[in-house]
Amino acid sequence: MTTFKFPNDFIFGSATSSYQIEGAYKEGGRGMSIWDTFARTPGKVENGDTGDLACDSYHLYKEDVQLLKNMGAKAYRFSVAWPRIIPVGDGAVNQEGLDYYHRLVDELLANGIEPMCTLYHWDLPQALQDKGGWESRETIAAFVRYAETMFKSFAGKIKNWITFNEPWCVSFLSNEIGAHAPGKTDFQAALDVAHHLLVAHGETVKRFRELGVDGAIGIAPNTEWFEPFSTKQEDIDACARRNAYFNGWFFDPVFKGHYPQLALDWYKAKGYEPPVQPGDMETIAQPIDFLGINYYTGGVGRNNPEEGLLEFEIVDAAFDKTDFDWNIYPQGFYSVLTWVKANYGDIPIYITENGAYYDSDEDNGKYHDPKRIEYLRKHLIQLNRALASGVNVKGYFLWSLMDNFEWAFGYSKPFGLVHVDFKTFKRTPKDSYYWYKQVIAEGGLES
Repeated sequence: MTTFKFPNDFIFGSATSSYQIEGAYKEGGRGMSIWDTFARTPGKVENGDTGDLACDSYHLYKEDVQLLKNMGAKAYRFSVAWPRIIPVGDGAVNQEGLDYYHRLVDELLANGIEPMCTLYHWDLPQALQDKGGWESRETIAAFVRYAETMFKSFAGKIKNWITFNEPWCVSFLSNEIGAHAPGKTDFQAALDVAHHLLVAHGETVKRFRELGVDGAIGIAPNTEWFEPFSTKQEDIDACARRNAYFNGWFFDPVFKGHYPQLALDWYKAKGYEPPVQPGDMETIAQPIDFLGINYYTGGVGRNNPEEGLLEFEIVDAAFDKTDFDWNIYPQGFYSVLTWVKANYGDIPIYITENGAYYDSDEDNGKYHDPKRIEYLRKHLIQLNRALASGVNVKGYFLWSLMDNFEWAFGYSKPFGLVHVDFKTFKRTPKDSYYWYKQVIAEGGLES
């Protein structure tokens, strides 16, 4: 048996997002978001589910904070619903919305839990989408004004800020693949959205510095890792394209001030290119204080000229899978983290999301989820490997604190450490909650 210890100052926490847990979609002056609209579109969300009620955390946030405290969490990553702060995206600020997040942050601080705030976790105000959404450069300025409102209101309370969560999902999953709001299937639109998100990120970092905010700011891209199926050059090249499309497209501009040349050349050959204007790349490359990394899965891939724009095929190599049918590929977690260090330097890293969907077995009011525990164990061991290899990881935020609205899958895919009865909103910690509590208390785990 091997023991894997984490540094004494390593931060263990958990994470959620506004639309997935808050509910109260018409309360407190909140405006409509693109997810309110998308979820109401027939066929877009499993079972016709919406986030109207979600976990009712808008009203039950104190209970949620106690779950965090009892677990031993040192920090909590949550997101703010832009439509709660500025209901139509730009213009008048809704004080009731700010007050809600002040109540939440005050409750966290009173219980010794450090807040980490994500400014954008996908709930764009519908009024801005009606004007073009992230395909329009006007949304960039609106986002910066919203961010400034948050910075000023929470000065001294929130020390760690994230501009965007998973920009690949906001752009390509939502505008090329069409699986998330607003549900478009246009590769050029996805490139436009991705670029404008990155410019908005850079402009927000600039404003953060100009305001002299006491704290740190970063971004949280999602990552994956695909190894070539064979040593054939065509398979190696295909995985390089996938890496540039999914990972490098959001890392290179932030850290190096340019897009991956491999991807640029590939897209241009097919008639696509990002809408770069003079000064954009310099803006995107504003120095950040930390990097968020979201990691769930990876695997093996190879070249296939008949597989989409990238001509890349995921190979079913008989990996064990989560109940989401995602490969369990913990070694990819280590590979991503060492790749970041090798290519982008010694930036402080927080694992802002890592977790798995598994159904749990209920037994006399107790919820058993041994497969989730095993998934987490394997990934924390790989994270420990990365630390031992010199990767500058400062903390780990497990996804997710509680079962919630899982986007296009509605309430059918529970990722939580805590079971939620979506009829009564009763919260019940699962076995994995108590396992993670022990990891936090002991500062590590055993194989």
